[in-house]
Amino acid sequence: MTEPRPLPEATPVSQPFWQALTEHRILVQYSPSLGRYVFYPRTLAPGTLADDLEWREIDGAGSVYTFTVAQRPTGPPWADAVPQILAVVQWDAGPRFSTELVDVDPSDVRIGMRVSPVFCDVPDAGVTLLRYRPEPHDV
Repeated sequence: MTEPRPLPEATPVSQPFWQALTEHRILVQYSPSLGRYVFYPRTLAPGTLADDLEWREIDGAGSVYTFTVAQRPTGPPWADAVPQILAVVQWDAGPRFSTELVDVDPSDVRIGMRVSPVFCDVPDAGVTLLRYRPEPHDV
């Protein structure tokens, strides 16, 4: 039997992001002074330190920016989850998001592949994880 997998813990700053995921929505901060989305959740806009960050919903569509296929468990809790495809997705909205690719053979993954969000509920913990799968026409 494997160890339980660690789960993210929301902070006061990141709570809107995690709460939205439980509703199968993606909220990301937007800075009007920068004119762009920013991620990870923070209290001040990067570079300018403006306190104008606001939460906006995005659809989460994007493309694979980079990835690696872990053939060995990345830790004891993932002993039964190999191969594991770890990726960075470039959201169409701008920021990049570290995630895991699901529902795809590792040999089919490529840089630039279009992906769509998958909301993975962890009911006992009240947490939803954001994973990605290839768009049907891109496999």
